[in-house]
Amino acid sequence: MKEENFNQLLRNPVQEPSDTLFKSILDESIYEIMKKIDQNFITTGIDLEWRYYKDGKAWLGKATCKKKTIVWISIWANFIKASFYFTEKTRPGVLGLSFNEEIKSTFSGARPIGKLIPLIVNIKDEESFQDFKTLLNYKKNLR
Repeated sequence: MKEENFNQLLRNPVQEPSDTLFKSILDESIYEIMKKIDQNFITTGIDLEWRYYKDGKAWLGKATCKKKTIVWISIWANFIKASFYFTEKTRPGVLGLSFNEEIKSTFSGARPIGKLIPLIVNIKDEESFQDFKTLLNYKKNLR
């Protein structure tokens, strides 16, 4: 089993994220996942805006639909991290979805940060990409 590499990429404030940059810094399989994520955003009407955040010293992608933040994306050496945030009111709906039981268990016990409860998906293969899509569609369609 391949050991996880928890090195966050995109740390240079003057090097804006682009497809060319992703292709040069990511493993081929992770690059393909990033292309699938981008394509999924396009087909579902979600906009992805990259911005450098000085507090975290890294670029983060903010995915929005009609001003509503759906998910935050960060690029790591061996995976793409998708950070969703839900409320206590929406937690039961999330737990009713079909996705990875380990992620679901972590989310069910997660403490709120303010009023929001974090749910993190490390996307590194087709299975985790499907979990990401499930959560993305649920979050996008919340009212």
